[in-house]
Amino acid sequence: MGFDSTSRTHVGLRRKLNEDAVLESGGGQIWAVADGMGGHHAGEVASAMVVEALAQIPPANSFDNHVGKALGALEDANRALIALAQSEYQDRTIGSTVVGLVMGDRQYKCFWVGDSRGYRIRRGEIIQLTRDHSLVQELVDAGMIEASEAETHPNANVVTRAVGVSDKLKIDAVGGDQQPGDIFLLASDGLTRLVGMEELLAELSANSIAVAADRFIELALERGAPDNVSLVIVRAS
Repeated sequence: MGFDSTSRTHVGLRRKLNEDAVLESGGGQIWAVADGMGGHHAGEVASAMVVEALAQIPPANSFDNHVGKALGALEDANRALIALAQSEYQDRTIGSTVVGLVMGDRQYKCFWVGDSRGYRIRRGEIIQLTRDHSLVQELVDAGMIEASEAETHPNANVVTRAVGVSDKLKIDAVGGDQQPGDIFLLASDGLTRLVGMEELLAELSANSIAVAADRFIELALERGAPDNVSLVIVRAS
C-alpha cells in the first residue's frame, strides 16, 4: 500500500513569526505537525526540534518498532528542550504541541501531545482521532462548559501538555487498521479553530489532497488567521 501526502504552513495574518513546523516524510511512513510556544523565537526553536527529532528516526524493521522509535524521539526532544530552556532561556518554558502519524503494515498510529489534532476520513465520514490536552477540554469533560463553547472560550489557547514543559512527558496514541482511500489530516489549532469538521470533510471529499490543502489555508486567511496555520494530509492508496 502506498501513500500520497501534502503539507502547508502559513504565518497567518496577525503573527510576525511562524512558530509551527511540519514533517512530510519522503519515505512515506511518518508525518507530523508541531505548534511551538514560548514567543521570541523560542516557539520556532521548539517546534523545529520536535520535527527534527522525528525526521531523524532510523529505519525500523516493523510497524510497532517504528512507533516506539517515534515516541522515544519525542521523549528525547522533551529532555533536550528542558535542557535548552535551562541553559539559554533563563529557565523560561519553551515547548511545542505535536500530532504525528505513523503508517505501515496496513496499520496506522496517531500520537499527540497538546491541542494539535488528527482526523481520519473513511468512506465519507470524518472522526477526530485526538482529544485535546487543553484547559477547555477539561472544562468540557467536567460538564462546566458545552463543547460548542470551547473554541471561543477566553482560555481556549491554554494547553495542559506540551513537549518541553515537564520532565515526565505523557503521550497519547490511538491506532487501527488502514484501508485504501483513507485520508488523514494533521493540523495545528490555527486551522481547527476556524474550520469545522464538516467543512474539513467537504473539502477533502470534493478535491484532491493538494487542492484541499490550499483551500484550508484560504479559508483560514478569509477568517482572519489570528494564528499560524499548518497541516499535513496523507492519503492511503
